Amino acid sequence: MFFNFLDELRAAGIKASLKEHLILLEALDRDVIDRTPEAFYYLARATFVKDEGLLDRFDQVFAKVFKGISSTYGVAPADIPEDWLKAVAEKFLTAEEMEKIKSLGSWDEIMETLKKRLEEQQGRHQGGNKWIGTGGTSPFGNGGYNPEGVRIGGESKHKRALKVWEGREYKNLDATRELGTRNIKVALRRLRRFAREGAADELDLDGTIEGTARQGWLDIRMRPERHNAVKLLLFLDVGGSMDPFIKLCEELFSAATAEFKNLEFFYFHNCLYEGVWKDNRRRFTERTQTWDVLHKYGHDYKVIFVGDAAMSPYEISHPGGSVEHFNEEAGAVWMQRVANTYPAAVWLNPIPEAQWGYSQSTRIIRELMTDRMYPLTLAGLDDATRELSRKR
Repeated sequence: MFFNFLDELRAAGIKASLKEHLILLEALDRDVIDRTPEAFYYLARATFVKDEGLLDRFDQVFAKVFKGISSTYGVAPADIPEDWLKAVAEKFLTAEEMEKIKSLGSWDEIMETLKKRLEEQQGRHQGGNKWIGTGGTSPFGNGGYNPEGVRIGGESKHKRALKVWEGREYKNLDATRELGTRNIKVALRRLRRFAREGAADELDLDGTIEGTARQGWLDIRMRPERHNAVKLLLFLDVGGSMDPFIKLCEELFSAATAEFKNLEFFYFHNCLYEGVWKDNRRRFTERTQTWDVLHKYGHDYKVIFVGDAAMSPYEISHPGGSVEHFNEEAGAVWMQRVANTYPAAVWLNPIPEAQWGYSQSTRIIRELMTDRMYPLTLAGLDDATRELSRKR
């Protein structure tokens, strides 16, 4: 099994040597870890991974080789029994039936009602319209339908939940993924503005020839390396409804890192709030304050948001609307601050443009971006780069 693990790591581009393999075996032989799948995962990762950019590929290899070994790391405990939330059957409703189901009302009314349900409910429920359970039309639970509610466990189906109660595990985007085509790189090159800055460490051949001819002796001249002087700030929505677009976002991320020397990136979920992060595994413990980002990176940076803008409108308009934490200020406030700080800013949306009008949250984000939302297609990238390059 371990030799197969070694081969798979190498096939994935992770430099796994025989020496590291022997170190892993020695550590196991000396019982330096508890005999649990979680402890072995972290030991193997510490042994073989020397670059955090390879963590996602290591996770994929580990899952492939050791498939079937149970793991609970990253899963937060819940107060609601698991058997309450197992969807035995789902309720399928027609469009007319969905239209008849009414929301409980405002954000405060929904959250207050959930509090009361938790206090009152004593057992599992399925297929109803009131209690926390599965199927049915209740605003609390999963596997059913309600125009606005709190999804507890399960998977998103209609993308209408205004709050999500579940353990989440997001993956970092892989900056080394090779593009299937060069088209995205070509589209991004519209943003290039070359300049020679920094130390003179490149031979200036024309200057050397001219100087030698003029002086009569060898006159070697150096110059700074020519590079793209455009500064780019990239905000990437990750997790939840963005999971189907991981490959597309990785291609964009890979192209951007290849084209721009002055690139900074941060992750967020659904809407921008007071904190962003660099590593999705430590998104709750190692966050960067959004205020610090706005103060550190000057207004000459060009900003690109990448996200589907699919969320509950409360996540944008209300304090406390975030599905993951209590945000003291509404997401709209932070989006406005970014727009005011960076004149050159666009939003790239992987959802087809024809579907934007069906989502209230998409319409709100588009308004906050003053219509600078573009589809994540080659034509959309072309329009977005033209907008970012426009003189202001």
